[in-house]
Amino acid sequence: MSFSIDGKTAIVTGAANGIGLAIARHFLDKGARVMFADMDEDRLDAEVGEDARGDGPVRMFAGDLREKLTIANLLSATIDAFDRVDILVNASRMVKLSDPLKLGEDCVDEMLQQNLLTALRATQLTAKRMIQQAETLGEDSEAPAGTIINLSSVAVRRTQARLMGYSIACAGVEQMTRSMALALAPHRIRVNAVALGSVMSASLQAALKDDAEARGRIVAATPLARIAPASEVVETVQYLASDAASFVTGQIIQIDGGRGIVDSAMPPAH
Repeated sequence: MSFSIDGKTAIVTGAANGIGLAIARHFLDKGARVMFADMDEDRLDAEVGEDARGDGPVRMFAGDLREKLTIANLLSATIDAFDRVDILVNASRMVKLSDPLKLGEDCVDEMLQQNLLTALRATQLTAKRMIQQAETLGEDSEAPAGTIINLSSVAVRRTQARLMGYSIACAGVEQMTRSMALALAPHRIRVNAVALGSVMSASLQAALKDDAEARGRIVAATPLARIAPASEVVETVQYLASDAASFVTGQIIQIDGGRGIVDSAMPPAH
C-alpha cells in the first residue's frame, strides 16, 4: 500500500496556526490539493493568501465553523475549487483553563461547541459528499471513498481539574471518532484520531508565554523529555489519510512522547 496522497483533495480546519497549518502545508508538499480553513482570516491571508488567489492547489476559507452554514459553505467552496473532497482533517481546536467548581465558568459548553460539535458537523457534511462521490463509481467498487482524521489530546486520560471542559470535549471527540467509524465503514470511509501530548500547538505556545515554568513541568512529565514540534505530527496524519492505512479505522493514535504510559501522579525520573 502507498503512503501517497498525491492528487487527493483535503480540507484542513484550524489551518492558520500551529498543528493545523503544519498538516496543511505538509499535505501540499506531498502533492495534495488543500483547502486551508480557519476563522482567522488575517492569519490565513498572511500564510497562504497569495497562493490561494491563483489556480494552483491552494485555497483558503475564512469563517466561524461553529456555525453549520459556514461548514456547508466551506464544503461548497472546496467542491467549486477542486470538484471533490477525499480527506478531512478536523484540526480546529481551542484549549482553555477554567474553574470546574464555578457554574458558568467551567468552559464546558464552549469547549464542546468548539472542539467536539464543530468536528462532528464537519464530519457529517463531508461524509455525505464522500458517499455521493463513491456512488458514481458503482455498487461493485471497492475503492476508498474518503478518510477523516480528528485531533484529540492526552488530556482525555491524564486528568487536570482546570482542563475539565477541554478534557470532556476531547473524550467526546474520541467517542465520536469510534461511532462515526462504525457508521461510515459500510460506505468505505475511514475515521481515526490522533491524540496529542507534549506537542507544540498554537495553544501551548501561547500558554508557555504566560507561564515560565510550564515548559519544565511538561518536559518532566514526558518520558522522551522534550516538547515535539508540530512537524512530528504530520507524518502520522498523512499515514492515516493514505491507502497505507486502508484497514485502519476507529483508532486513536497517541503522539505524546510516552506521557500516556506514565502514572499521572508520578512524573518520570530522568
